[in-house]
Amino acid sequence: MLSIPHTLTGAFIASKIPHPAVYIPATLAFHYLQDWIPHWDVGTGLSTGRRKRSTAIMLEIAELIISIGLIWYFFQLGADDIRYHIWAGALTGIAPDLLEAPRNFLKWEPRLLKPVNNFHGFFHHSTLNMPLGLLPQVILIIAIWFLR
Repeated sequence: MLSIPHTLTGAFIASKIPHPAVYIPATLAFHYLQDWIPHWDVGTGLSTGRRKRSTAIMLEIAELIISIGLIWYFFQLGADDIRYHIWAGALTGIAPDLLEAPRNFLKWEPRLLKPVNNFHGFFHHSTLNMPLGLLPQVILIIAIWFLR
């Protein structure tokens, strides 16, 4: 999935259950469940050469900026202080993707990360069909907006 639904899901879970002993494992579990759904993301096509790494990196940076803006707008706007647990939940929401980034974008995988990335790969189901792959993500973002 895109980073946007992963980060928003993590922020949402942390906003509802602000104890890290609960929201961290829940957010990680939801990351893998979301990746199980066939989806399109900026890395789709990297392994087959259909997408250039430089393009994927630029798209991912833009996507992370959008994620930060949406988290701020959904959960932080109007708050008197910074809600650190929301940001920690968002970061946890993309942690598996961050651990996989060196392999996907730099073609370098530290030996320590290989089992974690293989576990993540077991759950990851991409589709080249962009509209069909974005639909569940848009639905999820809208649901989070209304449930927040």
